[in-house]
Amino acid sequence: MGTAAATAAKTVTSLSPKEKVERLRKLFKNRKRGLVLTHDNPDPDSMASAVALAAVLHSRLGIPTDVAYGGIIGRAENAAFVRVLKLPLVPISQIVTSRYDLFALVDTQQSVKNHSLPEHINADIVIDHHPTRDDGVVNPFADLGSGSYGATSTVLTEYLRAAHIEPDPELATALYYGIKADTRDLERQTRDPDVDCYLWLFPRIDRNLLAEIEHPRLPLRYFRLFHAAIEKARLFTGAVITDLGEVYSPDMVAEVAERLSFLEEAKWSLASGSYRGQLYLSLRCSDRRMNAGRLIREVCEGLGGSAGGHGSMAGARLPLTGKRANRVAFKREVVRRFKAAFGVEGERGVSPLSDDA
Repeated sequence: MGTAAATAAKTVTSLSPKEKVERLRKLFKNRKRGLVLTHDNPDPDSMASAVALAAVLHSRLGIPTDVAYGGIIGRAENAAFVRVLKLPLVPISQIVTSRYDLFALVDTQQSVKNHSLPEHINADIVIDHHPTRDDGVVNPFADLGSGSYGATSTVLTEYLRAAHIEPDPELATALYYGIKADTRDLERQTRDPDVDCYLWLFPRIDRNLLAEIEHPRLPLRYFRLFHAAIEKARLFTGAVITDLGEVYSPDMVAEVAERLSFLEEAKWSLASGSYRGQLYLSLRCSDRRMNAGRLIREVCEGLGGSAGGHGSMAGARLPLTGKRANRVAFKREVVRRFKAAFGVEGERGVSPLSDDA
């Protein structure tokens, strides 16, 4: 991030939640209509945070605010999350940006490029728990990762509390599940504010709705994909890698990487899959001495697309161009780079379920 942008982000991030809400009011009190965007193919943390920010802007600044997303909501739990909680999200294809004079990004940053905000629009508000990315654009209000939060939902819960907004059971459940999902139930990348907000939200949630989200009915293709993922998985020294081929939802790449991260022999798990001309990568790391976000950015540097994350989890989206043979060669090169980074280049992997594993 450029010097001015870094200064802006640092100044806002260092403020108390009450001061942040007051800064929002001072900066944007005269705006007419707001649009909050999640990252593409949003997860619960991103969606809950976006809806919470819209509530703050509407309740405390009097700005009617819509929430939109790019890509799809494909994972069963995520689709149930939106349906059960009746979250007011709309696809970006239904949005006419000229109707808005206030733009916000949550759980992503302007430079990351994994969002659908048009390139000619500079976001007024950027709120993200991930580490600050290099970006020469100064957003008027930037509250970016300081290492103090495991989920963006935690940041927005603090905003609600500072603004004295009592969330209804649906919004409370959304934020609670956003924290729960991103921190793996307070087991991963968890900080004191995550625990505090998690406990504050718990008495306000609807546990029946939460159960519907966490235990949705799953389509047959879900089990077929997992079957193929396990069959294709290869175990190396300290790493497990699998290619899902073409997937019906990019969310499944992250879900497979997450599940494979529990394999006892692996410190790293990497899953890849193709969707609509893009290669999706998801990386998990169980070694606290290593940083998945930094590694995936280094490996994917110069390949186009976007990449980011933090200590134990990260993801990337890279463009697949040219004929099929070129795409296959590109995917092999990406995997080769990861194997080199894992220190297993040249090793011959075995199926983690085979007798030789």
